[in-house]
This record gives sequence, C-alpha cells and structure tokens, in this order.
Amino acid sequence: MDLGEADPKGLVRESYRIDGITPGECRSIFMDWALSVPVELSVPDAVRTLIARYGADAPDHPMTAVLHEALTAPEHPRRRGGRAARVGLDG
Repeated sequence: MDLGEADPKGLVRESYRIDGITPGECRSIFMDWALSVPVELSVPDAVRTLIARYGADAPDHPMTAVLHEALTAPEHPRRRGGRAARVGLDG
C-alpha cells in the first residue's frame, strides 16, 4: 500500500510535524484518521505503512506509540460488576 492510500488526508503526517503534541492529541488524530479510512482498505496494512514511513524516523514520537497500539489485539473483556461485586463472594 502506498502512503497516499494509507494517509489520504495527511492527518498522520501532520501529527508528526506538531511540536509538543501529546499522546491524547495523537489518539484523537488517529481516531479521525481511522474514521476516514475507506472500507475497502486494510487498516492494519495502512498502519504498518505509516509506521514504516514515519515511525522509523521518530520512534519516540507519541503517534508512533499510538500506531503500534493500533496493531495490538485488544484484551478479552472481563466481566466486572454484577451481584458478586455488590455483596461480596459470601453472598
């Protein structure tokens, strides 16, 4: 996948140009980027393209960390709450 396909609006490119950008701002930009990815494109492939282009030159940039997080599978949800959480295990 080429860079133009992976970042058609240049959102990720611009995030690397912002001095002092925070991880939270990078996550927000990433969400904007992710919502604009065409359905027919593979998001993991696009993220790998972005990491190869921008992350290699800026491994400590917060957007690089966000991109790597995007490739990590989410943990399985754990159930919290319910009766046991309210009254304890003794019942």
